[in-house]
Amino acid sequence: MPAAPKPEILAAFEAAKGFMPVGEGLALYEAAVEAGRLGLPLLEVGTYCGRSTILLAGAAREAGVTAVTVDHHRGSEEQQPGWEYHDPETVDPEVGRMDTLPAFRRTLHRAGLEDHVVAVVGRSPQIAALWRTPVGLVFIDGGHTDEHANGDYEGWAPHLAEGGLLVIHDVFPDPADEFTGQAPYRVYLRALESGAFTEITVADSLRVLRRTRAGI
Repeated sequence: MPAAPKPEILAAFEAAKGFMPVGEGLALYEAAVEAGRLGLPLLEVGTYCGRSTILLAGAAREAGVTAVTVDHHRGSEEQQPGWEYHDPETVDPEVGRMDTLPAFRRTLHRAGLEDHVVAVVGRSPQIAALWRTPVGLVFIDGGHTDEHANGDYEGWAPHLAEGGLLVIHDVFPDPADEFTGQAPYRVYLRALESGAFTEITVADSLRVLRRTRAGI
């Protein structure tokens, strides 16, 4: 039977600002529960306001591990003013730029999960270059350009332990989804073509791959 989040975790997820549908969230939670059994941190790239972080933190709490979430909190390309996914509430009026960190902190506080998450504020490639700890799960849900999606994969996939899970969001094979989903799709294909990963779950635009050998 698939692992399911506790009702209060699911309710907090559904109430949080963000874009992940419930079905994909349940698949992410199930992957996080499985990865948590490795006893290693669960890492997310692309925090936004913490909607998916709630699920990782809930699974991490159950496993006795830590969820780590990485984001510069200035918003990805499609979240900037004038784009479809822009939310004016995320703009800091003092500096005139997006800042999702306050909303993220409120999300975790409301969910009662602050003690189970380490938030790292900065750009993904810079943080990955400093990182030295193996992780049981890498969830790529950051920028949707090839530069950013490939940077997240190249930076974090090498830190994934053998047997760990690589989860990629917004994988859309249709070329019509060029802006929102083609870069993650190309990263997904790249992971499969490396021979280091085996696909285990498809849930709409979410893909879950298991790392089966070293070398990427």
